[in-house]
Amino acid sequence: MKTILITGASSGIGRALAIRSARAGYAVYAVGRNRDALADLAATIERERGFVATDAVDIAKPENARDVIARALARFGSIDVLVNNAGFVSAGPIALQSDAELQRQFGTHIIGPLALVREALDALRASQGHVFMLGSGVARIPVGSLGAYPPAKAALRSATAILRRELRSQGIAVTYVDPGAVDTPFMSRAGMPGAPARLLVSPEDVARKIFIAIGRRPRVLNAVPWQTALVALAELLPRPTDLLLERMPGLVGGGEAPTGLTTIETPPEIAPPAITVATPLATSLEDTLEPHRRRMEKLKLSETFVRNLLTPGTVLERSAVAMQWAGMPNKNERAVTDEVLDALATAGFLETLDNQTYRVTRSP
Repeated sequence: MKTILITGASSGIGRALAIRSARAGYAVYAVGRNRDALADLAATIERERGFVATDAVDIAKPENARDVIARALARFGSIDVLVNNAGFVSAGPIALQSDAELQRQFGTHIIGPLALVREALDALRASQGHVFMLGSGVARIPVGSLGAYPPAKAALRSATAILRRELRSQGIAVTYVDPGAVDTPFMSRAGMPGAPARLLVSPEDVARKIFIAIGRRPRVLNAVPWQTALVALAELLPRPTDLLLERMPGLVGGGEAPTGLTTIETPPEIAPPAITVATPLATSLEDTLEPHRRRMEKLKLSETFVRNLLTPGTVLERSAVAMQWAGMPNKNERAVTDEVLDALATAGFLETLDNQTYRVTRSP
């Protein structure tokens, strides 16, 4: 039995690819940060008599790569396909991103994936395996307001080309995937509107094309060719592209984050004059929750409940929060809890301690 290891498997393309691969007879090693979503994925695959193991871990930390690969090999004995799919965006002007935000985005999209490839090399050589690296159109056309996400994806695109040349002689295929604009909550979790619905493709369709590519081993997979063609055209016409994105950032689901002027004073013992710099206006709780409000109302998760959670210094645990408001939460209630907590972390209300816990850092 062949084994496929998929990061970012708790939702979107990763989840769809895990289910499709299991149905095709692959053993699936599913990696993600959301333990409850991974458990739901495993239950889905097991109901269909598939083989699956899950690993709740943050691949943005490269020191986790060795243990992830070791656990996958201990469970299934081989790695035939490695899909670096996990994604994360911390929205806002790139010049104002914190060290932690920069490190997490580059860790998720380039450092962590490369560490996984490194640790899996022996297994991939043995299986004459296949590595997929999930990119983005913003790797070629950088878009403002997405923080370090575009340059991290550009680094991944470059690294994929190098990996392909380096590993070809070892019998390992490497494919760069441009998935196009996909209908997932990825952007809304970052507090961004996302691309217009008419431009979106389903994660199942992208997963289907990735799975077909396992047999074909292409250099590049453009899941939505017409979108890739538009990106290539925009790359050839940088000046009109810049003007278009400045006037219509909603085409890619972005938009510049508002900024204000804040006076930052240094301690008295240093004593230079105060410096005035542009810093982002603090995102309000109302704005943070707005992309999730319809689903919150449907599931009766009130803004008041969320507001009452935000006492600075309090440690919140995902499952405990879900149980506090929903009693015995179902999968939809757990999912909206995860979305809201992730949105609060992105907006700076919470500090992420690990994949299950947060510390409240500011009140509404």
